[in-house]
Amino acid sequence: MLKQIMLQKKIEQRKNSLNELLKKAEGFATRSSELETAIDEAKTDEEVATLEEEVTKLENDKQELENEKSQLESEIADLEKELDDLNRNAPKPNQGGKRNMGNDVEIREAINEYVRTKGQARAGFTTVDGGALIPEELLSPQKVLEDVVDLSTLVNVKAVNSGSGKYPVIKKSGSKMVSVAELEKNPELAKPTITEVPYDIETYRGYIPVSQEVIDDADYDVTGLIAEEIADQELNTRNAAIAAVLKTAPAKTVTGLDGLKAVFNKDIKKVYNVKAIISASLYNELDTLKDNNGRYLLQDDITVDSGKRLFGKEVVVLDDTMIGAVEGDLVGFVGDPKAFCTLFDRKRASVKWVDNDIYGQLLAGFVRFDVVATDTEAGYYVTFTPDTQNVPEV
Repeated sequence: MLKQIMLQKKIEQRKNSLNELLKKAEGFATRSSELETAIDEAKTDEEVATLEEEVTKLENDKQELENEKSQLESEIADLEKELDDLNRNAPKPNQGGKRNMGNDVEIREAINEYVRTKGQARAGFTTVDGGALIPEELLSPQKVLEDVVDLSTLVNVKAVNSGSGKYPVIKKSGSKMVSVAELEKNPELAKPTITEVPYDIETYRGYIPVSQEVIDDADYDVTGLIAEEIADQELNTRNAAIAAVLKTAPAKTVTGLDGLKAVFNKDIKKVYNVKAIISASLYNELDTLKDNNGRYLLQDDITVDSGKRLFGKEVVVLDDTMIGAVEGDLVGFVGDPKAFCTLFDRKRASVKWVDNDIYGQLLAGFVRFDVVATDTEAGYYVTFTPDTQNVPEV
């Protein structure tokens, strides 16, 4: 029994050292991310060179730490194997109803060690012997169905390599060439208008802790499920940012279908690929309207995601509070979202690491992007007022 206790203490010492290395590794990861951001934002070659030298030193330190970590893990594995062999060959409790007092003492000592170390020392007894853990069955979860729209598929997306910059946008001049007689000098054409739109990348990040007990006891992929949730939150973050920019389009109040049709027919230039990104309440309002011949104004079209078109244009439906302000808002963006705004995508990633302090895993995600209106003539933010007195034919 004394040898088992000594081995257990050695294992705990090695694990404490390993915990310190893991904490140091987390600090390296944080510093590495900070250096990457600093390099992106550096203004001179000298600054970049100095930061890259620190990156090289950091990589060397990380490699040394990784080697030390591997050595500790190997030592822990060897010690735990030796402890398991000793426990396996230890004298078994007496059979026939006689109580083995020596075994009871060992279990009691192991339980005391468990309590003193707050659950970290677990060798020497089972959960049945000690009654320390009473597991509950963890069944496979049911995922709530969601109607998810990825707005980044509708807007212009540009991958960028720096934290800030300018994006040139060329507007059509609308001018024409002129007729020129043979051998006459070429006339100068109208110059295009180039506008430089600034962008400034923002970082969105966070993590979700998952206990190791849940990971061990569940009969489904807990970490995979949490990773999906982080991906959903990333999507929701991008959608909210894109919708916020769409709501900055020039405001236009329209009454009835005549007013809405005028936006499609004449207010937006024909060069744009117009869509209607509208609130669920406005969609419901339009979906229940019929023309004078009794035909619904929204037409079915299986070639578009929403399955509906209005005046021949695709309809995308969002929650009222995303494209509007409150439930019941009859609002939406009518125009070309790809021309109207651009998503500057810097980086996205998901990471997983072990946190021994909580005896679990931390699943994290971070995204870096900015969404900017690049062509404000490409659409309108429409507020719709029903006009039941005058329903046009289509």
